[in-house]
Amino acid sequence: MVISDSTLKIVIVTQYYKPEHARIPVEIARSLAERGHEVRVVTGYPNYPEGRLYPEYRQRLRHHEWDGAVRVRRVPIVVSHSQNALARFANYVSFAVSSLGASRFVADADVVYVYATQMTASLAPCLWRVTRGIPFVLHIQDLWPESVTGSSMVSGSLAKRLINGSLRPWLGAVYRRSSAVIATAPTMARMLVDRGVESRKVYTVLNWAEERGAQEQRGGPAGPAGAGTGLSLVYAGNLGEFQDLDTVIRAGARSTGLEGFTLTIVGSGVAEEGLKRLAQELGASSIVFRGRVPHADMDEIYAASDFQVVPLRDLEIFRGTIPSKFQGSLANGIPVITTVAGDVSAIVRTREIGFASAPGDVDALAASFRSAYALSSASRRLMGERARAYYTAEMSRDAGVERIEEILRSAAQLRTKKAKN
Repeated sequence: MVISDSTLKIVIVTQYYKPEHARIPVEIARSLAERGHEVRVVTGYPNYPEGRLYPEYRQRLRHHEWDGAVRVRRVPIVVSHSQNALARFANYVSFAVSSLGASRFVADADVVYVYATQMTASLAPCLWRVTRGIPFVLHIQDLWPESVTGSSMVSGSLAKRLINGSLRPWLGAVYRRSSAVIATAPTMARMLVDRGVESRKVYTVLNWAEERGAQEQRGGPAGPAGAGTGLSLVYAGNLGEFQDLDTVIRAGARSTGLEGFTLTIVGSGVAEEGLKRLAQELGASSIVFRGRVPHADMDEIYAASDFQVVPLRDLEIFRGTIPSKFQGSLANGIPVITTVAGDVSAIVRTREIGFASAPGDVDALAASFRSAYALSSASRRLMGERARAYYTAEMSRDAGVERIEEILRSAAQLRTKKAKN
């Protein structure tokens, strides 16, 4: 087999793909195709996030369609986005098992790219590595087993120990068979090496934001200009158990005496009603809940904010996590206020693009709100410019896709060298 310097036959395995909002794998597939590669996708039937099959689809054993120049093969899947552990497990495993039926579809591939929101997606690529010699590259979005044992689907220390004990040996085998492992943050990369993944195989590629609507250059904060004349904070995302939003609500309640201060909560989730009750109990009249808004309206949300709030609970796994809302803020030139320990706080502090405080610390977060409020419009604008510059240099789609293309090419060429030997 000869790998051209210019083109590869690339198969992307991802449980989620268009028309689901699966931006990263879709943009990787299209971008690689635009660069001249032959790109194919193995994915499930669309049902995320509602856990209902999209009405224009009917599941069958074999289904092919085209996304521009990208050929897409869909495989059957147990449709579920339930909080029930067995139902969610069936959803993950059904895609993994059904993907095995796409073996002929991938037979002549030079390399397989696995978009690993769930590590179960690596099952078929592992088998293809053994039976067909096709190298695969793992792009890990959520670190297992913590993403499983730390979720609300798993309760009880015994269940968590059993899951940890069963998943870790299997994960080790997946890492060993992979040609490369891509982490989405520096701390995640270090954690993978600590778990036995060879350092030469570990790369860090930061995820990027949806850039179509991102402003190339913000003219400054959208809110009132000048120190102490107002501050518009926005949290946009899932209202879940891991987001540490009770800390945000309590800190916001302590800031309602500031003239022109507003904290807007955009999104929905399992914690929504409890957060609304908490805001009401605290008399936080400056906190507004917008609910879920259409994705197309996010440009308006960004334009209305001086700072984006990016919180997470204090869990070890989150120290190696960079939430997508962080990239979205920086791409739009909006500084952030964060409680995410580890990489996010380090970036915010060293790049001077916002304020960082410890997760769960209401006093410290309220102090960050006051510090942001006190900034002049010129200082806010400068923070936004630094945020956009950092994103362009380190997090942009072009930079990320180029790096992933290099990793895929290296994996494919390594296979060629082994075949010659």
